[in-house]
Amino acid sequence: MYRDVVSFVRRLTAGAILAGSNTVAFERPDRLPRALLAMAPWGVSLPGGFAAAAARYPDRVAVVDDEGSTTYVELWRRVNAIAKSLEAHGLNSGTQIGLLCRNHRGFVEWLAAAAATGADVVFLNTGFAGPQLADVVASEGIDVVIHDDEFTDIVAECGARITFDETAMAVMAKAGGRVRPRRSQGSMTILTSGTTGRPKGAARRAESAGIEGVAAVLQRIPFRVGDTQVIAAPLFHAWGLSNLLLGISRCATNVLARRFDPAASLRNIADHQADVLVVVPVMLARILALPPATLAQLQTPSLRVIASSGSALGSKVVTDALKQFGPVLYNLYGSTEVAVATIATPADLQRAPATAGRAVFGVNVEILDDDGRAVPKGSVGRIFVGGSIPFEGYTDGGQKEQVRGLTSSGDLGYFDDGLLFVNGRADDMIVSGGENVFPIEVEDLLAQLPGVAEVVVVGVPDEEFGQVLAAFIVKRAGAALKAEEVRAHVRTRLARYKVPRHVKFLKELPRNETGKLLRKSLATSVVSNRERPRS
Repeated sequence: MYRDVVSFVRRLTAGAILAGSNTVAFERPDRLPRALLAMAPWGVSLPGGFAAAAARYPDRVAVVDDEGSTTYVELWRRVNAIAKSLEAHGLNSGTQIGLLCRNHRGFVEWLAAAAATGADVVFLNTGFAGPQLADVVASEGIDVVIHDDEFTDIVAECGARITFDETAMAVMAKAGGRVRPRRSQGSMTILTSGTTGRPKGAARRAESAGIEGVAAVLQRIPFRVGDTQVIAAPLFHAWGLSNLLLGISRCATNVLARRFDPAASLRNIADHQADVLVVVPVMLARILALPPATLAQLQTPSLRVIASSGSALGSKVVTDALKQFGPVLYNLYGSTEVAVATIATPADLQRAPATAGRAVFGVNVEILDDDGRAVPKGSVGRIFVGGSIPFEGYTDGGQKEQVRGLTSSGDLGYFDDGLLFVNGRADDMIVSGGENVFPIEVEDLLAQLPGVAEVVVVGVPDEEFGQVLAAFIVKRAGAALKAEEVRAHVRTRLARYKVPRHVKFLKELPRNETGKLLRKSLATSVVSNRERPRS
């Protein structure tokens, strides 16, 4: 009884947040009833959201991509035709459909159509090599793969029962017809990044985000009905996908490009007078690294929100972004497993550029020790998150560590005056000579060097100290930075054991398709020995 009351109060509060947000616009009185009527046969679901958007604003542009633009009513018409054709091929509830494509209208149409059949959808990483794709197809039980033409060769060997390329999907879209509405929806499985092993699937029901999850974001970020948003983050990743679906729910115009280009992203903002830019941190860093003349030429006065998530957002990137674009940057901390945990607003970031922000509505964030007890205020510990969208486990039956209904994020961090600070992954912490070193502290310091474009610090084995630090740096164009300058910069500002013993300069840092650093591959590239430079 108590839980029912608490749940009711939370939903009521969430409804009040939505009612007071910028997503509820003053509009013609027939629009909302029309949208609710269109959604009714589908219920609160992914295809229901598309049906509602098409009824509410049929002539509004839904997607802009390399092929041009399409309206909501055109998009919904194609979704219906594709879904009906997929059903004719025997795809329905219980079918596992893998979606392997980049950011373009096809992703949007194929996702909505697959969901409309009642099938389960698995989002496949566009960076997969053939063997890894085949491994995931087998482990996730994928029957059908819908893919971009560029992936035809690796899909042919992946082991799926049926595959559809872009040509086949285009034929389906022109077939016409309407799919029968169904209220029972399949699941959507997002794969973890796989930076430390095989990607694992985290499945959620299509409607699981619910009113509370949406309210948590809208309470902090000023999204509006009819926004134009440039989604640079990959749609197969939780961050890009959630912004696409939230955009559909508020009838936004979604500007997409198959491949990320920093200058082209700014040009899209300028050309379409975009209100929102959705990025992962490395994308924002690369935009800020554009030549000053390019940044000055591509003005973006319409931009109200830069929403960043997916990995750590360095202090220098934060300060540079606030300087370049003004107080429009929002930093979200979370993961595939724990969803959104905290959001840092521009005011939070101006006060503390390194912060991950404050816990969002309906979410509890605690810092615990190894025994699951709360650590003293301000102390570093393991981050655990609990909210309205509980993690129900991986598709292979595995689980994340849980304590009292809270799920481990896998990160270490601490609270200071209500703001969360994330020190990094627990398994990335370096223990050198018995001293704990968090790479992000050294990375933030080295990022201040004028010649540094990108930097990552990892721990490598050492016979004497157990581990020592290795810094991998991408120089800015024309920089003449030397290894000893890097060590001296740290030596004069941090403790001796935080000085990198190894400094290597690379043309680029290894990253996966979502922009996450592949730290393990860097660590294995260094062989520590006693012939190391003195610090």
